[in-house]
Amino acid sequence: MTISYNWLKQFINLPWDAEKTGELLTDLGLEVEGIEDFSSVKGGLEGVVVGHVLECTQHTNADRLKVTKVDVGTGEPIQIVCGAPNVAAGQKVPVATVGTTLYDAEEKPWQIKKGKIRGEVSEGMICAEDELGLGKSHDGIMVLDAKLKPGTPLAKVLEVENDKVFEIGLTPNRADAMSHWGVARDLKAGLLHQGISTKLNTPSTSSFRIDNRTLKIDVNVKDTALAPRYCGITISNLKVGPSPAWVQNRLKAIGLTPINNIVDVTNYVLHELGQPLHAFDASKIAGNIVNVKTLPAGTKFITLDGIERELHKEDLMICDAEKPLCIAGVFGGINSGVTESTTSIFLESAYFNPVSIRKTAKRHSLSTDASFRFERGIDPNITDYALRYAAILIIKVAGGQITSDLVDIYPKKIEDHQVFLNFEKANKLIGEEIPKETIKEILTSLEMKVNNVTETGIGMTIPAYRNDVTRDVDVIEEILRVYGYNNIEFTQKLNASISTILPGEDYDVQNKIALQLTGLGFNEMLNNSLTTPKYNELSETIKENYNITMLNPLSQDLSVMRQSMLFSGLEAIEYNSNRKNSDLKLFEFGKTYHNFPGGRTETKHLSLFITGLKTEGNWASPDIKSNFFFGKGTVAALMERLGLEGYTEDSTENDIFSEGISLKRNKETIVEFGIVKQKVTKEFDVDAEIFFADFNWDAVLKQISTKNFKLKPIAKFQAAQRDFALLLDNSVRFGELQNAAFSTEKKFLKAVTLFDVYKGKNLPEGKKSYALSFTIQDEERTLTDKQIDRIMGKLQQKFENEFGATLR
Repeated sequence: MTISYNWLKQFINLPWDAEKTGELLTDLGLEVEGIEDFSSVKGGLEGVVVGHVLECTQHTNADRLKVTKVDVGTGEPIQIVCGAPNVAAGQKVPVATVGTTLYDAEEKPWQIKKGKIRGEVSEGMICAEDELGLGKSHDGIMVLDAKLKPGTPLAKVLEVENDKVFEIGLTPNRADAMSHWGVARDLKAGLLHQGISTKLNTPSTSSFRIDNRTLKIDVNVKDTALAPRYCGITISNLKVGPSPAWVQNRLKAIGLTPINNIVDVTNYVLHELGQPLHAFDASKIAGNIVNVKTLPAGTKFITLDGIERELHKEDLMICDAEKPLCIAGVFGGINSGVTESTTSIFLESAYFNPVSIRKTAKRHSLSTDASFRFERGIDPNITDYALRYAAILIIKVAGGQITSDLVDIYPKKIEDHQVFLNFEKANKLIGEEIPKETIKEILTSLEMKVNNVTETGIGMTIPAYRNDVTRDVDVIEEILRVYGYNNIEFTQKLNASISTILPGEDYDVQNKIALQLTGLGFNEMLNNSLTTPKYNELSETIKENYNITMLNPLSQDLSVMRQSMLFSGLEAIEYNSNRKNSDLKLFEFGKTYHNFPGGRTETKHLSLFITGLKTEGNWASPDIKSNFFFGKGTVAALMERLGLEGYTEDSTENDIFSEGISLKRNKETIVEFGIVKQKVTKEFDVDAEIFFADFNWDAVLKQISTKNFKLKPIAKFQAAQRDFALLLDNSVRFGELQNAAFSTEKKFLKAVTLFDVYKGKNLPEGKKSYALSFTIQDEERTLTDKQIDRIMGKLQQKFENEFGATLR
């Protein structure tokens, strides 16, 4: 939210500069994230002065150029070459002196320099309107008032406004501060607590009067739950045109583009008082009636941006006798807005149900300044006041008369609410005893009416516009932010409780695995659990009816809970790849969510992603790409670190993998991993091969061993190594051979490795050759050749019987 310093000063006499005011705002909870300079004319016309043309002669080398002598108040006249047809001696003109920075139509800066034009020295520039950013005319130079003194800064002559603009990071609960008036209220309370008493100057509506009743438009609110208060009035015989400079300057300062005097006033009042308004062209309201109601689902409506939208049955609409005119509180319609030909308007000021507006805005992916305020809850008791104020401003800038009574439909007043604050609870929560009188003064300065004060507490009435203050703890927060968090003293003693983490607890295991992965060069990521439903189409395991859908999504791309860890990881890879960071090793601890027929489930996962280079090449070695086997090795290392031995390996049925494996232990799948199919990665504009591993972390925690590790010394006796070259069916996996080997020889077999794979020429159809190496060791004595041969014989027999293997 942007707030103008000059605009604030219309409400309150600020004794400080913008920087110190910003510090107070931050202390009050309205965090100032930055302060920017603003000028009603780009650059503030710095360096542009009034000049007096003393001489004007024809340029000797150019028919369209004149050589002038200009007095710019420095004592000695300067020479300027000018191409404007209307330049003449005796004129007072704007002169951009050497070193001045001007801005072109696209606001790109360019600097005035001393130089020669066709052989004549030129020490500045006599300017036209468009060259100074004061208009669009380039027919000739500007001619100023003859009474002006040479050397007078043009900014002073034209009353250029310079301002400071606060960028405030407003928290969603502070709907009351979404205006200059609201911010000024907080400043008043903050200043008062620091002993500076100021008055809050609210705009007067005493000049409001009804001129006649020649244009009556009836209002019919059919659902007062969705529109608790609705006000309207007509203004006729007005003239639509540009707003005066003071209105445009205020809007430009906070980043708004002026449109016309009617729309600008509605925006002005919105940002001044926090009350959204909407102006309808009265001639386009059929039947001279406004109906505030919902319409049947599927009704088509074209909004101001030219997009046809399909209405929901709960969308509140502003309609006439024949058609919808506006999505209430969110966006106007294309056929009812103010245009240059508008001469009469129906001006709306309302309080709409915040929940209804929020749902409608999110449903149609619309976010406007009006909906931003309505959906957070505005002040229901200034609706008519803001309307009268806006009507006065419109007549001031566009002429016209008020031609109807002010309609105010407010069947059930939204009352202020009562809160009682216990002093003892306040002192306990704050950690310090604040004097009762100080508490009372702070609450009063925040326009909270103190009803009674007792020894135990204070009872008060909270104004309706403070819809975030409903409990005693909310009142304590209000007291603290005005009293000052920095003013609460803290003791030198720090108390802390240290929790004991038992082996096997989630945090402990997760931390150990995270450390191992970072040691292997992985980076941890944290993705949003919200995702888009379009990923349903990328895998058969992700079903639309399993989605857990958000009731109030921020957008359609964040409308469901994720069913898989894969796609949020691919989004991260896409983001990095688009920024030339394509060698990635990432991991994430996160959850997936499913709405199964038997109920909703939440499952924790550890996901790994590997793509690009494993090792970047240098003068001594080439690039080494990561691949399936590097990923598989990482998974195996994690399984070993988790103590999950004795698992079985099988192909996975998950359709996201072009080649994938699942590891099971005690008949439960621990992890699935493999290379992601290209049809999936292409959806994320990633061409590289991506390895993905998905650990079921809940299953991991159930099966990990909590027993202590036993350490033993390195064996004194040397290990023996023997090799087999086996002819096998293509379907046989190394993991199966490895498990079979260890089940056959449990005592002396220490390791089984695969060091060569061959397929192709000289082998039978459907066969492959595996070269396996076996490490055999007795830790207490040296094994004899006879013992080793007996072990190898057992292994050969196992492979032949179970896998149909033959030695090559």
